[in-house]
Amino acid sequence: MDKISLLQERKARITEAGKELRAQIDALTDENSFVELSAFSFSKNDFYGEETDGEGVITGFATICDYPFYIIAQNFKVNCGGSSKANCDKIAKCLDAAEKNSTPVIYLLNTQGVQIGEGVTVLEGIAKVLMRATQLKGVVPQYAVVNGEVYGSLATLCAIADFTFFMKKSSLAVNSPLVLAAKTGKDVKKEDVGLAKSLDKTGIPAFEEEDMAGVKAKIAEITEIVSAPLIDAELNESFPALNETQNAATLAQIFENAVETGSLYAPEAKTYLCRIGGIAAAAVVFDGGDKPVELNADILAKVRTFAEFAACYRLPLVVFSDVAGIVPCCCANNSRVLKEAAEYLNILDTIDTAKIAVVYKKAIGLGYSLFAAKSAGFDYSCAFATAKIALFEDEKGAEIEFADEKADKAALAERYGDEKSDPVNAAKDGYIDDVIEPQFVKQYLISALQMLVGRTGGKAEC
Repeated sequence: MDKISLLQERKARITEAGKELRAQIDALTDENSFVELSAFSFSKNDFYGEETDGEGVITGFATICDYPFYIIAQNFKVNCGGSSKANCDKIAKCLDAAEKNSTPVIYLLNTQGVQIGEGVTVLEGIAKVLMRATQLKGVVPQYAVVNGEVYGSLATLCAIADFTFFMKKSSLAVNSPLVLAAKTGKDVKKEDVGLAKSLDKTGIPAFEEEDMAGVKAKIAEITEIVSAPLIDAELNESFPALNETQNAATLAQIFENAVETGSLYAPEAKTYLCRIGGIAAAAVVFDGGDKPVELNADILAKVRTFAEFAACYRLPLVVFSDVAGIVPCCCANNSRVLKEAAEYLNILDTIDTAKIAVVYKKAIGLGYSLFAAKSAGFDYSCAFATAKIALFEDEKGAEIEFADEKADKAALAERYGDEKSDPVNAAKDGYIDDVIEPQFVKQYLISALQMLVGRTGGKAEC
């Protein structure tokens, strides 16, 4: 037997089976950097009676902007990207290598579910992959790309991953539209159940991109922040516009190299991976527009997940508050809002990442306790001179504090705001470290970050 000819034949067959997917991998990674692993994996599907080229999944390592990554890509051209015990073993092997070499992982997912004929065996394989991915969480960053239609149990990888990218018209669901249609007796379209815009309650979609070039750029930006916690930057900038207008858009100008994550859901809490004076940070900006944010389970889950990522990769957490506590409605009362608040507090209590609070508009009631209080673990807290910190909103506070006084309600509310909500009151008791002029906020933050994080990078100094 001519071994060279056999090798060439097998290589050609594998390459042809993954031609489109390999082009996508090339678009995602640096030129000629992809090195395939376990390329000559072949198993026979008993149901279809044919060999599965490369197990229907391509694995390997490559670089993106010179940073190393492991790549796991499902090949839809082979049995519709169906999961099997063999291809799950191949994925798990790649995850083992990622852990051993402390290297981030990128999943390119495109599957219709499991390969028919595998029975319980494939379920063991899926459990193995999901558990290995879970064990990697907080060890190395994981990125999932919904690269077409992703149905079945391996859709769970998108929930495990730190950041999930949706391509335009990509769809994600545990149960496919066909299964849902059969179950409900209704015509179920993928646009209604699986697009990024249809999953705004799940907390899964972090980004929606047009192509692999967009995914590559975002991953490179995030990696730069996580991997290089300190770079040189301007340290004495001021922002006079903040003295006139305090809102999320104006505030975001103080960030450098900012990447907003999760903008497709819970937009009242904007989450940014960024730099402040060259120091890598994770920033949360509450943005309620004309009114302070009223918390619900979705908002708190988003902040909790983001704080957990910051903790895992030793990024200081900076929270800009405009929060008035939990939304007063029956649906919130009968939801996970309190559980999410408790789990968020647990993150604050168990991490040693530097935590900084800036009350830039309002911190009312539980909004203060969760996102500005010293007793919640914030190392440094400051407030804009224009901000308000109080037990109640002005109108409600005036009704309680000045119940015996006969005067115009608006006048009493204004008086309550001036007398009871002034952040100087909290500063007098030592709960707020400083009341500052808004335009100088970046200078205060840089000073605090240099002290709390240290000039050596992302680890808090002992």
